[in-house]
Amino acid sequence: KNQKNYEWLILSSDLCESCLINWSLEGDVLGKTKGSNLTDLKFNHPLWSLGKNFQRHSKIIPASYVDLTSGTGIVHAAPAHGLDDFLSCKSNGLLDSEIISLVKANGCYVDQLPIFGGMHISKANQEIIKELKGCGSLLSQKDYDHSTMHCWRHKTPIIFRATNQWFVSMDKKNKISEKSLRQLAIDGIKSTKFYPEWGKSRLESMIKQRPDWTISRQRHWGVPIPFFIDNKSDELHPETPKLLEKIAKLVEKGGIEAWQNLKINDFLGDSDAKKYSKCSDTLDVWFDSGATHQTVIKKSHRNDMKFPADLYLEGSDQHRGWFHSSLLSSCMLNEVPPYQALLTHGFVVDGNGKKMSKSIGNVISPQEISNSLGADILRLWVASSDYSRELNISKIILDRVVEAYRRIRNTMAFLLGNLKDFNSCKDRIDVEKLNEIDKYMIIITGDLQRKVLKDYETYNFHAATSKITNFCTEDLGSFYLDILKDRLYINPRDSHVRRSAQTGIWYITNTLIELLYPSLSFTAYEAWGIFSEQTSCKNKSILFSRRSTELPLIGNERNIHKQWSKLRSIRSVVLKSIEDQRSKGLIGSSLEASVKINCAESISKDLRNFLVELKFIFIVSKVSVLVKENCSEDFYEVLVSKVVDKKCVRCWHRNSSVGSSFDHPELCDRCLKFI
Repeated sequence: KNQKNYEWLILSSDLCESCLINWSLEGDVLGKTKGSNLTDLKFNHPLWSLGKNFQRHSKIIPASYVDLTSGTGIVHAAPAHGLDDFLSCKSNGLLDSEIISLVKANGCYVDQLPIFGGMHISKANQEIIKELKGCGSLLSQKDYDHSTMHCWRHKTPIIFRATNQWFVSMDKKNKISEKSLRQLAIDGIKSTKFYPEWGKSRLESMIKQRPDWTISRQRHWGVPIPFFIDNKSDELHPETPKLLEKIAKLVEKGGIEAWQNLKINDFLGDSDAKKYSKCSDTLDVWFDSGATHQTVIKKSHRNDMKFPADLYLEGSDQHRGWFHSSLLSSCMLNEVPPYQALLTHGFVVDGNGKKMSKSIGNVISPQEISNSLGADILRLWVASSDYSRELNISKIILDRVVEAYRRIRNTMAFLLGNLKDFNSCKDRIDVEKLNEIDKYMIIITGDLQRKVLKDYETYNFHAATSKITNFCTEDLGSFYLDILKDRLYINPRDSHVRRSAQTGIWYITNTLIELLYPSLSFTAYEAWGIFSEQTSCKNKSILFSRRSTELPLIGNERNIHKQWSKLRSIRSVVLKSIEDQRSKGLIGSSLEASVKINCAESISKDLRNFLVELKFIFIVSKVSVLVKENCSEDFYEVLVSKVVDKKCVRCWHRNSSVGSSFDHPELCDRCLKFI
């Protein structure tokens, strides 16, 4: 008010007219100035007239976050209860000691506050309005909706409170390396491998943008921060490092309670006990877990583990948690990350991608899967899933996993069953003397081994599992093992061609068991027990103590691979042509078929190298190859007809020689030689 009892109002020029209308007031603009000119202008507390407890001055500070669409353009700043207010006040010179927090942890005003002391803040609002009116400090009152944070557990509103905390500086430079903790952490991230790769940019972004690390908490439980604080200066006791060692020994013997029960007089002496108080704060739990590189890797398990660790793995939420705190605490102490690689996995959800919940009834527990389907089904589901995303699970998905497991297990059973009479020390054929198809299968087994081991090294488990499953299904089940049955079952036990087949199987089985071990541990262990016993394998130890099988080098490997890749392509066409004839009812089994291939000279030349073997490769009774003139180099056509010859009851092939033997008219010439 001035001498003529006029009211003076300071308003934003943009809001002046709307304010007067809203308050039903009339007035004139007496002057204009920039907001910056009002900086540091002092004003009385609005409850000044209530006595000396409210008789203090506050000052005006500029802030960019003030909204100019409503209100007056001037807002009350509460640096103890809002981050924006806190930062703007600090940037304008307000000291920590000047930031007054009158609200306790329970949401009530401090007891020593006159009038409102002990009241909960929500209940005190009406009393404050009443006193403002009484002091003549309230021009207008209006209710409005206010967006505020809520507790995720109790669903009740919460407020900010500025409190004294312990911080780790992110930007103060280390005296030795002259690098800040932030820079050390960023450098460490660059040297760390991430699986999947996107984890690198996510963690780096968090480190770049994060504020100083608040490591203290106000809880009754947790690891204490065992400091003694000067009652006047808030400084640490000058002997803090030595005192920490003494306290650590007490806690080692008596647990956390040793600190809680510690008497300052007994520990510091009467003189210091008067000057210092015990810190009641506890450590951030992420500091606890993040320090495992010191307490576990470098101490309790130092003989079993190395520093830095090969790998840390956790859920995708841990870039903000354990991965984060482990990185910072290790860079503080060791100036390097505690890990060489980080693996991030998604979380298990149901078949529709929904979070599992007991109330919804879509929970499938690991114990349930293990008890009903077996531990290896659970392991195979994990190994088959792309962990970089959420991991879907349902009965339908598990049924598919069971089917994949059966294919792998049936393949392994066939391999082991056909090694029953094979002694790897006596019966193994020299690699150069093996049949071409056996050489070829050892070559592609080596390809599989290299690819799968690379996948394992990069934690690409679902890709490795897919390769192994396809190998068992396509390369073995639908190709090699189907072709081998004739050699294994029809030829004499110790014949070269049979032992060649068993030698190929031996190398494949040995390698396949090892590749299965990380995912199907129990099945692989079971198979290894049978394999090592029945093939007289010298190394009968479990697989974890062995290096990967070194498959023999095959001479002319590239040409063999090229030839058989072409032959498998032609075989696919032959099998399709046979299936077409079968669907028409013209033939029954493939051994009723005769195949004629008309092709270019170049293809004919390749096929003639296998002419004797072609009928076994195509699993038919007859094959003929004819050169077609005036065609492209890659031309071939397949013609399938029914064989009219009789069926041999032993090999099931249809051959004109069946019936020519007086003693065994039901056998073909080949089988007559073997009986």
